[in-house]
Amino acid sequence: MLLAVPGSKSVTARALFLAAAAEGESVLRKPLLSDDTDGFAQGLEDLGYDVRRAADEWRITGRSEGPSRPTAEVDCRDAGTAARFLPALASAATTGTFRFDASPQMRRRPVAPLTDALRALGVDLVHDEAEGHLPVTVRAAGMKGGEVVLDASLSSQFLTALLMTGPLTAEGLRIKVTGIVSVPYVEITLAMMRDFGVEVTREGDTFVVPPGGYRATDYAIEPDASAASYVFAAAALAGRTATVPGLGEGALQGDLRFVEVLRAMGADVEIGPDATTVTGTGRLAGVTVNMRDISDTMPTLAAIAPFADGPVRIEDVYNTRVKECDRLDACAENLRAQGIAVETGRDWIEIRPGTPAPVEIACRGDHRMAMSFAVAALRTPGTTFDDPECVKKTFPGFHDFFAGVREGWGV
Repeated sequence: MLLAVPGSKSVTARALFLAAAAEGESVLRKPLLSDDTDGFAQGLEDLGYDVRRAADEWRITGRSEGPSRPTAEVDCRDAGTAARFLPALASAATTGTFRFDASPQMRRRPVAPLTDALRALGVDLVHDEAEGHLPVTVRAAGMKGGEVVLDASLSSQFLTALLMTGPLTAEGLRIKVTGIVSVPYVEITLAMMRDFGVEVTREGDTFVVPPGGYRATDYAIEPDASAASYVFAAAALAGRTATVPGLGEGALQGDLRFVEVLRAMGADVEIGPDATTVTGTGRLAGVTVNMRDISDTMPTLAAIAPFADGPVRIEDVYNTRVKECDRLDACAENLRAQGIAVETGRDWIEIRPGTPAPVEIACRGDHRMAMSFAVAALRTPGTTFDDPECVKKTFPGFHDFFAGVREGWGV
């Protein structure tokens, strides 16, 4: 069954930043329209950038000197990308005062590693309430650049924000990283910066970003690999076949590696030049897997884990505790509510085989909780959700989409 998923949230957010930072008009083709990306685009508009959005084509007129408005109030909503990337973009502006706030959920998530680094680079930035969290106010006066030390062990978005800001500084940046998580997301950033005309080099644990700005670009957004994980997991669980076009051997997103986890569990996987296919074989084997670099797919695996014939242990995913919710705790809570034996530690979860009972899933406002347990509901009819609409963050229409998948498969 051929299944098209929406555009990548991660790629869309980066493309919006890069297009805004590049002098001239960039065209983004097939971007994701979700609450997160709508909030990011609206944030650019609030800063004074020209953003014109049609169904499958967004046009952004960039400004190398930064926002055109001298002051702005920006609501980043629930979006981690907007909350981390937009203050960094504004920090490099030649002038202006810009305040960034967000939802209560996003206010709880940390931004300190990024804001500490920006302050070390001379940016006048204050946390208006809790230190290390939004809201923040940036008083921009240009950024000289230079050397800075960054801890990106909680989120790769901190490093991405600095990397993308580097070409807008007078002297470029040398970013020494003391810890890093979700490395494939950094690889997406580097590849996209290259497409917009900037080549970043690496010297050991230091990223060297040259000054000089970006080149406006016509850029195609590839499908979302994290969203595709739900389709692939569903095929493996239901013993069906799913093919996602646009995600193949040359895909930017590391979350496509989730299919290798399914392969280890017994699914048949074929990764072609421009599509990936997963076929369920009727068996899911227990596995122990390090998901540090593909942690957004951890809930997908956790939700289907009870149907494996042995324990499923997921390791090195501490950073999932500081996402939209504490995802390790949320997965454990919901699985236990279903009657499944679960153990957790600081950065791991182990799930025993069992037959999940149909319960109301506590989504905690987290889109990935809702979508992951919707996949598992293929084998647990009667499952409901306390906040089904939280999926609008990254995949509006998910429930209708997934109902169509179930109908097509006859499950």
